[in-house]
Amino acid sequence: MVPRAEFRSYYGRQILKTPAWEDKIAYYFFAGGLSGGCALLAAGADLTGRPALRRGTRLTGLAALAAGSYYLIADLGRPERFHHMLRVAKPTSPMSMGTWLLVAYGPGIGLAAASELVPPRWRKTVPGRLIGALGRPAGLAAAAIAPGVASYGAVLLAQTAVPAWNSAHAELPFVFTSSAAASAGGLGMVVAPLDQAAPARRLAVAGAAAELTVSRLMEQRLGMIGETYQTGKAAVHLKRATALTAAGGAGAALLGRRSRLAAVLSGVALMAGSLFQRLAILHAGIQSTEDPKYVVEPQRRRMAEREPTRLGEQP
Repeated sequence: MVPRAEFRSYYGRQILKTPAWEDKIAYYFFAGGLSGGCALLAAGADLTGRPALRRGTRLTGLAALAAGSYYLIADLGRPERFHHMLRVAKPTSPMSMGTWLLVAYGPGIGLAAASELVPPRWRKTVPGRLIGALGRPAGLAAAAIAPGVASYGAVLLAQTAVPAWNSAHAELPFVFTSSAAASAGGLGMVVAPLDQAAPARRLAVAGAAAELTVSRLMEQRLGMIGETYQTGKAAVHLKRATALTAAGGAGAALLGRRSRLAAVLSGVALMAGSLFQRLAILHAGIQSTEDPKYVVEPQRRRMAEREPTRLGEQP
């Protein structure tokens, strides 16, 4: 009997080059998701008359955008490379579109946050009134772009040849957006008093439930490639993400409306869980390039699906 073929590559060497990305890129994805979620939450708080929630999410949205931009530029190595990416707009490139999304998103969240920082004694001056008047439209403009900011990182990963990212293209956008919702909801619970934090609690609970559900479905559907999420650094980060997200979501649902301390702790847990989720996805992708079987087996399966009548089966 012919033994079952093993997954081999040329002298056991890697088929794909391991991505050069470090943990900084996971911090960038987390900060972008948090900023986008905060922009959406701030717009809702502004329209429903929740000033503390609006102020906290606007300012955090801008701070998270600044932090994400720092980590992106740090990962690029030289600041001028970010500028070089703006020389062209390429619709077929997730990296190019993501860069332009950030450029379009930044002024809106920046102006909305600036409107919160105008000192009371300056609010009756012409510049103060102008900034105050532009705060709402700027915040709404940022909220309109925010879903793209929160999810484009998933599209960027799914378009690579890295098995753990490419094979998860159907679920990654939902993992990213639900994780962004959970982290922004958690942030809202931290910065707003209990009587203004109801939308943040609902967003946090819904985001946490969706993140946990879609993440598990993704691991199951990936089959053998899903092993990369259960080993090494990816497994460590994923266990932390699951535990913190579950605890934060449960805390928000059960205690978030009664106790300020419980709301703050739940919010911090949700944000930490969202960060570890990004780290788990990053390291699962890196690990999937280190073993040739994660590259060869999916390719063979796809070829078999496209060619049901293989050479060996022809009469």
